[in-house]
Amino acid sequence: MTPIRSSPSRWLWGLLAAVVAGLIWWHATILLPFVGSIILAYVLRPAVDALEKRRCPRALAAMACLFGVVLAGVIVFVLLVPIVSKLAPMLREQLPDLIAGWWLQIAPPLVKLGLPIPVSLAEVKTELMELLQSHGAEWGATVWQSLVIGGGNLASLVGLGLLIPMLAFYWLIDWDRMMPPLRELIPRRWRSGVYGFMEEADTLMGQYLRGQLWVMLILAGYYSLGLMLFGFDLALPIGVFTGLAVCIPYLGFGLGMVLAALAGVLQFTAAGESLWQPAIGVAVVYGFGQVVESFYLTPRLVGERIGLHPLGVILALMLFGQWLGLLGLLIALPCAALATVLGRRVLQSYRNGDFFLTE
Repeated sequence: MTPIRSSPSRWLWGLLAAVVAGLIWWHATILLPFVGSIILAYVLRPAVDALEKRRCPRALAAMACLFGVVLAGVIVFVLLVPIVSKLAPMLREQLPDLIAGWWLQIAPPLVKLGLPIPVSLAEVKTELMELLQSHGAEWGATVWQSLVIGGGNLASLVGLGLLIPMLAFYWLIDWDRMMPPLRELIPRRWRSGVYGFMEEADTLMGQYLRGQLWVMLILAGYYSLGLMLFGFDLALPIGVFTGLAVCIPYLGFGLGMVLAALAGVLQFTAAGESLWQPAIGVAVVYGFGQVVESFYLTPRLVGERIGLHPLGVILALMLFGQWLGLLGLLIALPCAALATVLGRRVLQSYRNGDFFLTE
C-alpha cells in the first residue's frame, strides 16, 4: 500500500484559503451587495449575450435585463397592494365571527375537561377584537420583516434593491474584459475541467432563464383564468402574483394558495354563500396547476438538468433566504443547480483520482 504524502504547498494553499474564507465571513455584511450583484450578473449574462449577438449594444442589453428583473419585482409587490388593501378590512371585520363560530364547536369538549376558557359568543368576539386592535399591526410588521426582508429593515432592503442592480450592471458590461485575466490564474492542469464546468453552467443558466420565464407567464394566465371561473373577485392580482412567485419553489405557490383561500373565504362568507365553492375552487385550480407545473411545464420548458431533489430545494431556500433574504430566495434554485453541477464534477474527479483508486 502506497503511503499518502502531503506537500507543504498544499498545506499553505489550504491555510490561505481558510484565511480568505474567514475574512469574507468577517466582512459578510459589506460584501453582501457585491456577492449578490455577481450572482445576479452571472444569472443574467446568457440573456445579455443573446441580445448582444442580435446587434444590441451590451450596455443597453444589460440595462434591459436588469430593468426586467426590477420590473418583475415591482409588479409582484404592486399586485400585493390591492390584495392587502381589500383583504385587511374584510379580515378585521369577519375574522372574529368566523373564529367565534368555530370556537363554539370546539369549546364544549374543552369545558368538559375543566379548562377555564370563554364559552359565550360575546366573550370570544370581545377578546378577538382586543387582540386584533392591540397587536394586529405589530404581528403584521413582524411577519413582513421575517418573510420578506429576511431579518433586516426596510431601509436596508431598499438600499440593497438599488445597489445590487447598479453593481450588476458594471459586472455585466465588463464581464468579457474581466474574465480572461482571472482565467489565466487557473492552473494549467485544471483549466480543461474548469472551462468545461463554465460551459455547462452557461448552458444551464440560459436554459433555466428561458424556461422559467415561460413557466411564470403560462401559470400567471392559468391561475388568473381559473380563479375567475370560480367567481373570485381578486382573481387577476392573486393569479398573476402566484404565477410570478413560482420562481420561488414551494414558497411562491404556497403563498398564492393561502391568499386565494383567504380571499375566497372572506368574499363568500360576506355574501352569505357556502364555503364549498371557494374551497373546491382553490383545491381544483391550485391542485391541477401544481400537477401541470411539476409533471409537464417544468420538465419540458426548464429541463430535467435543472431538476433537484425536493430536500435539496428546501435546504437551498433556507440557506439562501437566511443569507440574502428575498434576493436569496430568488437565486436559490439556479445557485443550487450550479452547485449540483460542480458537485458532480468534483465527485467524478475524486473517483478517477489516485486516492480513490489506489489500494
